[in-house]
Amino acid sequence: MNPKISLLIGIICISFSPIFVRLGDASPLVSAFYRIFLAWVVLAPYAIIGKKLKISRKDLLIALLGGVIFAGDIAVWNMSLMKISATVSTLVANLAPVWVGLLSYLILHKKSGRNFWIGTAVSIVGMITLVGFNKIIQLQFNIGFVYALIASFFYAVYIMITKGVLRNISTVTFMYYNMLGASIFMLAICSFRHDNLLHFSTPTWFCLIGVGLICQLTGWITINYAINHLEATKVSIALLSQTVIAGFWAMLFLGEKLELNEIVGSVIVLGGIAITFFRKRVTAVST
Repeated sequence: MNPKISLLIGIICISFSPIFVRLGDASPLVSAFYRIFLAWVVLAPYAIIGKKLKISRKDLLIALLGGVIFAGDIAVWNMSLMKISATVSTLVANLAPVWVGLLSYLILHKKSGRNFWIGTAVSIVGMITLVGFNKIIQLQFNIGFVYALIASFFYAVYIMITKGVLRNISTVTFMYYNMLGASIFMLAICSFRHDNLLHFSTPTWFCLIGVGLICQLTGWITINYAINHLEATKVSIALLSQTVIAGFWAMLFLGEKLELNEIVGSVIVLGGIAITFFRKRVTAVST
């Protein structure tokens, strides 16, 4: 497949995630469980028959730990979707690149270029515009916003922990163990909470199957394929478009409408995130 077409398919697939979660009559954590578990169930036979399970102990531990963190990211993001608009939640959850840069600077002491700090500053201005300055001063912002912010932090940690593993193993092998760890973790959480895992209406089952097979499995396989064939920076910037597409689906299927400050703030945040990616591209050219 043409990698650009593959990337487009992947972006469209993952943009449906908030729609399936909101339309389904399952708890946010149960939706997170089925999103990962159903994708793993379909991927597992291919990985087993294709003999793609070989992995070192170190890579296995990283893949499983990454799965737990990824599950936390999806679960908290789903909780956010129940509190604020799908567009704003998706946007805030995409702040992971900013977190990665900050964590790399604070923990790994890696120098961040000027464009990263400019992009971060622009993103912060956008967040303030989106939430409202008065609400931030009075600490009155919606808890859903906080959930989405936590989700973006989880995904940043996930990226930092797992980014070196794919150099040693195939994408299928990584996804098999990563989603296995995530599924076990989410099943344990849902069981501890005594969440309903089986008794759903037919429309809800369709939503759970959709988020698992369309968003998680098809979405990320096609995106990973594109990443292997296209410049990583361009793919990362292109992935930001899922926010715009998700916003369109939210208006079409959920009847959502954004306030002026949310529209302006969203555009500013997207611009800020894009600037942080440009730093990587400039660095690659200079070397």
